[in-house]
Amino acid sequence: MKGYRKYFGKKILWFFITLFFAVVLNFVLPRLMPGDPVANITARITAGMSNVTATQAIYNEYIKKFGTDQPMPVQFVRYIGNLLRGDFGQSFSQYPRTVGDILASSMAWTVGLQLPAIVTGWIIGNILGAIAAYIRKGFDKVLLPISLMISGLPAFGLAIILLMVFGLGLRVLPLQGGYAQSLIPAFSLTFFKSVIYHYWLPFLSIVIIFIGGQAIGMRSMSIYELNADYVKYSRFMGIKDSKIVGYVFRNAMLPQISGLALSLGTMVGGALVAEIIFNYPGLGTTILGGITGSDYPLISGATLIITIMVLTTSFIIDIVYGFIDPRVKAAQYD
Repeated sequence: MKGYRKYFGKKILWFFITLFFAVVLNFVLPRLMPGDPVANITARITAGMSNVTATQAIYNEYIKKFGTDQPMPVQFVRYIGNLLRGDFGQSFSQYPRTVGDILASSMAWTVGLQLPAIVTGWIIGNILGAIAAYIRKGFDKVLLPISLMISGLPAFGLAIILLMVFGLGLRVLPLQGGYAQSLIPAFSLTFFKSVIYHYWLPFLSIVIIFIGGQAIGMRSMSIYELNADYVKYSRFMGIKDSKIVGYVFRNAMLPQISGLALSLGTMVGGALVAEIIFNYPGLGTTILGGITGSDYPLISGATLIITIMVLTTSFIIDIVYGFIDPRVKAAQYD
């Protein structure tokens, strides 16, 4: 147990050290971008006004409200204090909406799109990769080139192909949006049907590429394990092939599980391309809007959530590996 406490202690220490630097970078980097977001808010509010003095007074009022007139260290202390209270501040580009409200809304759309696509692609891809490694011959000769081609496609390329085929060519699926523009979001059957109808193209653009990458990874790991010495020795000892295969694919799954966990950790920011092309109302589109509008609080809030999810997922993977991976287990007793 002493070895495990040391192992977990190191992981926890590095988690908080990395989190601290991530918070600092999430605060500093967006504020190094060019542009004055407060000037944009003032321009929207004072549209049509000709009084320069009144416009300047409004501008001064808002820079005090947002604290952009303060030195960077003072802004950082205020930022940390707000974070500890769960307050991400108000958005510049969508003022007076709060960042928390914007992120909660967009994250629901992104998670609803990404989570099913990642899990579906992971399951199908690993099954196909395992079958290809075990059977080889004809099935593998077909699956491997197809998987390589699919995984090599850029995300925007596949999205455009799907748009051209199903949206413009066959006209069976809508080109953009998360639901029909004539509808107002509500818990109704009509709205739900519209969401499902608009869901398929961005979903397919993610899941198809994910299947290809997972199939290649699982195939490679399974072939490596099938040729390992313990497999040859087990067969020499007369152990049933079905039992050996069970151990083979369990070992081959370890890196695949890591890949799944990291994909889940980054999913809130991983759909940027699909969301932009399909104009899907998720977090990726929100981040892009924050960048184009120099919206410091929105960018910082979104990237901080992504960072925390990635760090937390990586930490959980390390902890789980400490229990299930025999190599890590053995290291704790050295």
